[in-house]
Amino acid sequence: MASKIALALHGGCGTLPVDELTAAEWAESRDHIADALRAGWDILRRGGSALDAVEATVVILENSPHFNAGHGAALNAAEQHELDSAIMDGATLGAGAVAGAGRIRNPVKAARALLERGDAIMLIGPSADAFAGSAGLEIVDNSYFTTARRIEMLRRMRAHAASGTSASEGEKHGTVGAVALDRAGHLAAATSTGGYTNKPPGRVGDSPLIGIGTYARDGACAVSCTGMGEYFMRNVAGHEIASQMRLAGRSLKEATHTMVFDTIGKQYGIGAGLCAVDGQGHIEVPFNTVGMYRGFVTADGDCHVGTHAELECRGRWDQ
Repeated sequence: MASKIALALHGGCGTLPVDELTAAEWAESRDHIADALRAGWDILRRGGSALDAVEATVVILENSPHFNAGHGAALNAAEQHELDSAIMDGATLGAGAVAGAGRIRNPVKAARALLERGDAIMLIGPSADAFAGSAGLEIVDNSYFTTARRIEMLRRMRAHAASGTSASEGEKHGTVGAVALDRAGHLAAATSTGGYTNKPPGRVGDSPLIGIGTYARDGACAVSCTGMGEYFMRNVAGHEIASQMRLAGRSLKEATHTMVFDTIGKQYGIGAGLCAVDGQGHIEVPFNTVGMYRGFVTADGDCHVGTHAELECRGRWDQ
């Protein structure tokens, strides 16, 4: 019997306060979330794989200037972009990842190409760029990823560092990710990020690390995380959520909310969020920050997008 399908994404818990952007800019960011969902949903409703769906969803987010991934990625302390991405197939536990890439237009495509090649799971830096080029993926100059907003965020982060003041989540970081359940009952997850603003060159966060920022396992869940990666790394977040479900019988909601609100939120006082889906099509998108770019299409086909507390219904999509 065919499974229900479901899809969710996040565009990072580093959402700016409402008054930082114009109404038109917020509307455009929500439209881009809906566009990304549509790309993945169209694949799922035609019987395509969860793996194809999460890749297509993340590509749209990487191409948007509103998110910290691909075009619009954060600048590091050397005023360069170092991009991380991963993708995982819950059916086979196959995975691919790149870290510290500087020239791959869509890092999630390089992660998928590595998964398909089937030997190394992760490549880093110039080697990741070279692999992507040899795989026929689009290679760009590092400046392609720069936007005026990211230049401003780097200026602010340096000002905070000089004055000893605290930065907002929106100034610091952001990530994009997607999770999906397909008609065959398989799960998949993908994540992509530029890391946090003003990060040390060479720093790698949780996003490209399998079992931490990105994880999918049939029979449990698919998860993509967002927030200060070092804290997700200490708690092996993605695998921990799946293990709580598999071994302790916890629900998707119990396991994900414990990670976001208790393990990371209360224990460390750190902003965190994620998107997750289980094998029955249940979706969770918890966050403990002022907002999180997010969107999902439920197993009933209802589409919702949001940036802060409120969710905007985009109607019921054909299945």
